[in-house]
Amino acid sequence: MYQRQVSFVEAIKMAIQQNYCNFSGRSSRSEYWWFTLFTFILGVLLTLIFGDGTLGSVISGVVNLALLLPSLGVAVRRLHDIGKSGWWLFLAFLPIVGWIILIVWECKESQPVPNEYGPVPNLAY
Repeated sequence: MYQRQVSFVEAIKMAIQQNYCNFSGRSSRSEYWWFTLFTFILGVLLTLIFGDGTLGSVISGVVNLALLLPSLGVAVRRLHDIGKSGWWLFLAFLPIVGWIILIVWECKESQPVPNEYGPVPNLAY
């Protein structure tokens, strides 16, 4: 048994279509990082297309608001995947140190066994 890595498109579908506002369960490392890359690329593209003017700010704000819940959900599920509570996401409010701790945790491998938050995600036999 091993954990299958999800693709870029599959990670976006999982975060937006299947788990839009889901804060329970577990997300694999690949699902989290592909979705994070998607949100970053989308932000860069919106800035390049619409600029920093009023229209660009409004469109970026609407897109960021639409992606807020899936982003929080995938981050909480990623913390669940390493056995941490989703409340640890509040470390992001600590300047520098909180972000470093969260990035290190988000880079950790998944727990290879089911934990209190659910079964191992994307398990392939």
